[in-house]
Amino acid sequence: MKYYLIKETLKESDRSEGGAQYAALLTSEEWAAERESFNMGIDIELDLPEASSTKAEVNYDSLTGSFFIPDRAEITDREVSVGFAFALDERGVVFIDDSGEAQRIVDSIRRSKKWSLPSLERFLYDFLEQIICGDRDILEKYEDELDIIEGDIVSDKDEIATERANDIRSEIRALRVHYEQLLDFAQELEENENEFFKEENLRYFRLFSNRVERLRASAIAIGDHAHQINEMYRAQLDVKQNRIMTVLTVITSIFMPLTLIAGWYGMNFRYMPELEFKWSYPVIILVSIAIVIVSLIWFKKKKWL
Repeated sequence: MKYYLIKETLKESDRSEGGAQYAALLTSEEWAAERESFNMGIDIELDLPEASSTKAEVNYDSLTGSFFIPDRAEITDREVSVGFAFALDERGVVFIDDSGEAQRIVDSIRRSKKWSLPSLERFLYDFLEQIICGDRDILEKYEDELDIIEGDIVSDKDEIATERANDIRSEIRALRVHYEQLLDFAQELEENENEFFKEENLRYFRLFSNRVERLRASAIAIGDHAHQINEMYRAQLDVKQNRIMTVLTVITSIFMPLTLIAGWYGMNFRYMPELEFKWSYPVIILVSIAIVIVSLIWFKKKKWL
């Protein structure tokens, strides 16, 4: 078990030292053994050992719930995502984590944060911020990738990474769900139903909600962009197919009268007068050439070519 006092920074301590709000990290086995000593009045079972969503639930004397954090390198793979549970009251927060993710976040806060007005609310805000740290850069990379794919479609390149656009849509969908759960989580904290938090410190949760809402809006826009790219690619394929069909139709239309002539004079009836006429062969050649030229001029005039 790791136990930290929330002072100007997170100060590692033991539980005998009081006088400040705290953050504790326990494994699921340690929580089973130490649960009663935290005296949080938890009357439900937490999501252990791993959580499947980010949520918060209000209890009589505590607030409990879980975090589910997608791996940013494999966002759609739930197998490599991490989850852990938590419980808090006005005295502090306990993270029950077998993955080590909560410890990583706390270590990052210890290295990078120093507070002039330390509080549980400020610690929770920084903890939540660490979860979405770097997401803006990830979303911008998605936008850059989609812009490149769109440019390839417009320039009609032979190889277009449309499969990557579909992958981005799936990853963005997973991120959007993640942001929506974080929004619900932050709103639950902001409601402060059990009055664990000071009224003036609820602004931290509003700040976090606003930031997540902006990320969510960006994710929705990127998802729409990916959808538009797929539609654009399908439209381009339809245009290419229509061009091919147009060319085939033109060729067929040109050769139909020629085929008729060939079939007609291929019957070789005995009393066909053209068979005895010495100029029949060059005349048929000239007629065929004239049919081809007239057909091409007509198709060009109709803008089929």
